[in-house]
Amino acid sequence: MLRLPFPARQLTGALLALLVGAAVSASAPHPAIGRYGLDLAAGDHSVRPGDDFFHYANGRWLAETTLPADRTSWSTFARLREESDAQAHEILEAAAAATAPVASAERKIGDYYAGFLDVAAIEARGLEPARAGLALIDAATSAEDVARLMARPDLELPAPIDFSISLDRKNPDRYVVQVSHGGLGLPDRDYYLRDDGQFATVREQYRAHIERLLTLAGQPQPATSAQTILALETAIAKLHWPRAERRDRDRTYNARSRAELVALAPAFPWDIALGAAELGGVADVVVSELTAMAPLAELYRSTPVGSWQSYLRYHYLRRHAALLPAAVDAEVFDFYGHTLNGQPQQRVRWKRAVEATNRALGEAVGQLYVARFFPAASKAAMLALVENLRHAYAQRIRAVPWMSAETKAAAAEKLASFRPKIGYPDRWRDYSALDVRRDDAFGNATRAGLFEWRREVGRLGKPTDRDEWSMTPQTVNAYYNPTFNEIVFPAAILRPPFFDPAADSAVNYGAIGAVIGHEMGHGFDDQGAKSDAHGVLRAWWSERDVTAFQQLTGRLADQYSAFEPLAGIKVNGRLTLGENIGDLGGIEAALEAYHISLGKRAAPALEGLSGEQRFFLANAQVWRVLWRDEALRNLILSDPHSPGQYRVNGVVRNVDAWYAAFDVKPTDRLYLPPAERVHIW
Repeated sequence: MLRLPFPARQLTGALLALLVGAAVSASAPHPAIGRYGLDLAAGDHSVRPGDDFFHYANGRWLAETTLPADRTSWSTFARLREESDAQAHEILEAAAAATAPVASAERKIGDYYAGFLDVAAIEARGLEPARAGLALIDAATSAEDVARLMARPDLELPAPIDFSISLDRKNPDRYVVQVSHGGLGLPDRDYYLRDDGQFATVREQYRAHIERLLTLAGQPQPATSAQTILALETAIAKLHWPRAERRDRDRTYNARSRAELVALAPAFPWDIALGAAELGGVADVVVSELTAMAPLAELYRSTPVGSWQSYLRYHYLRRHAALLPAAVDAEVFDFYGHTLNGQPQQRVRWKRAVEATNRALGEAVGQLYVARFFPAASKAAMLALVENLRHAYAQRIRAVPWMSAETKAAAAEKLASFRPKIGYPDRWRDYSALDVRRDDAFGNATRAGLFEWRREVGRLGKPTDRDEWSMTPQTVNAYYNPTFNEIVFPAAILRPPFFDPAADSAVNYGAIGAVIGHEMGHGFDDQGAKSDAHGVLRAWWSERDVTAFQQLTGRLADQYSAFEPLAGIKVNGRLTLGENIGDLGGIEAALEAYHISLGKRAAPALEGLSGEQRFFLANAQVWRVLWRDEALRNLILSDPHSPGQYRVNGVVRNVDAWYAAFDVKPTDRLYLPPAERVHIW
C-alpha cells in the first residue's frame, strides 16, 4: 500500500477514498516502453550515428510526430507535462466537487480551479475587476506616484527597476532583497535592438497588438499610447545587460547599504518604492546589473508621467487577460501565443486552470499528487542512483589532469556535501491564510500573488529554510541550488522515459542518470563552481585552476556558438555554457556510474545493442523535441539551454566512449579529433 506523506485526517472522506483507491503499486511488472525501456522504433537508421546522432536515435519520431495545435514545442518533457496536468486535473476536479471545510487546502484548490473555469462569470463582470487598478494608474500625477504603483505587490506591474527576495549568495543563512532591471514586454533586449531577420516585423506586430488591446479596454488614445510604449521599452532595452553577462554570479552580486543604493542612482525614489513594496525597513540590498541602475533611474525620472501611465495600463491588462473578457484574453494570446511563438490554438481552459492553480497553490495540489501518483519505491531507487553518480563524479574529479590537488580536495568536499531532494518536500507549505473564493477568479489571483510576496518578505531577518523546494512535485523538471548546494528532483520527472524501475539499467543511467549528473554538474559549471561546499560565493579555486577551467569551457562555448538552428540566429555558447557543461559532465559521469553499478559483471547485449549503445540512445531520446520556428527563436535568444538536437549532438562528439560504441569515423560530420574534444569533468 502506498504510504501517504501527510496525515489522512487532513483530507475529506470522499477525497481520501478517491486517492487511496487509485494508489499504484510500488513496482511495475514490465517497462513502460518497449521490452526494456528503449523506443527502438523511434530512430532513423538510414542516418549514420556519426553524422547526426539526434536523428539516428529520433528521426522516425521527428518525421511522424505532429506538433499539437496548442503547443509551441513537443518533446519528452512536454508529453510528461501533459500527463502531469491530466493527473492534476483529476485531483482538481475531485476537489472542486468535494464538500471540504472552507479553510482546508482541498477546498482552496477546488475553489481556485473552479473560479478560473467559470468563464461565464468572468465574461459577465467584464472589465469591472480591473477598474480599481486602472483607476490607481489614472490617478498618478508624479514620478513618485509611478514608483509606488510599480512597487505595489497587489498590482504585479512590470518596472525598469525591480525588487525580489532571494538567498544571499555570500551568506546562505539569510535572505536578501535583490534589485535588478526589468520592464520589457518582449522576451529579450534583442527584439528591440536587432533589425535583421524578423525582429522589425515583430516590433510592429507588438505595437499593433498594444493598440488593439487598449482599444478593446476603452483606454484613451490607443494608437499614440502603443507607439509611446514601444519607444519607452526600446529605451529600457538599450540599458539592459545582455543575457550572457547576467549569468555572471560575481558581477551580479553587489551588496549595497540603503544609503549606498540611493547614492548609486539618486534619480529613483528608493524610499517610496521600497515602502510601497512593503520593504521600508530594509537596511541593505544586493544589486544585480550595477551599471544599469543609474541610467534606468534617469530614464525613469525623465519619462513623462503620461507615458508611464500608458505603459502601466497596457501591462496591467495584459497580465490579467486570462481573468478578463474573452476578447481581451484572445488578443493577448494572439500576440504572445500565436505571433510571438507560432502557437495556432490557445490551450483549452481546463489546462490553463490547472496551470493557474499550480502557480497559486502548487504544494497543496502537489500534496495530493504525491499521494496518488508517486510510488515510494521510486524515491529509494533514485537515492541509490544519486549515490552512484556522486561516486562517479568523485572518481572523475580525482582523475582530471588540469586541476591541482588542493582544489580537487575542496571540490571533493563540495560533492560530498550535495544534498539530494527526491519527489516532494518533507514539510508542506501552509496556505491557510490565503483567501480563495469560488466566485472571484480575478481577486483570487491578486490575493495569491500578494500572499506569496508577503510570505517572501516575511522571511527577511529569519533563518533560511533549507527544507523548502523551488518546484512543486508535479513539475517535470529538476534543479541545482548553489546556495544550499542541493540537487532537487520532483516526482513528476521520475517517470518513463526518464526513470522506470522496471527498465534496463543502461536506459535508466542514460536518461535520469544523465539528468542527475547534469544537476550535479551545475555545482561545477562556470557559475555554480563559484560557490563552495557551504554554498558561499567565494574564490575557492587556485588562479591556475581557474585559468585552465576557463580555457576548457571557452572551447566548449566556441563549439556551441557555431551551431545555427535558424538562418541567421546562432546558439550563444556563452549564454548556454552552464547548461552545456552540465550536459557534458552529466553524461560522462552517468556512463561511469553505469559501469560502477555493473560491478565486475559485463553489460548484457539486448536485441543486438551493447550496454553503452543503449545508454547513449536512451539519453538521446529524452532530448527529442519539435519546435515551431518562432518559439525556437525565443529559446535561442533568451534561454540558457541549447536546443534539443545540440544537447545530443553537441555532447556526444566530445565523449570518447560514444565513438567506440557507434564506430564513428573521421569522415563522419560529428567527428572531432581527440585533441579537439573537450573533457571537463
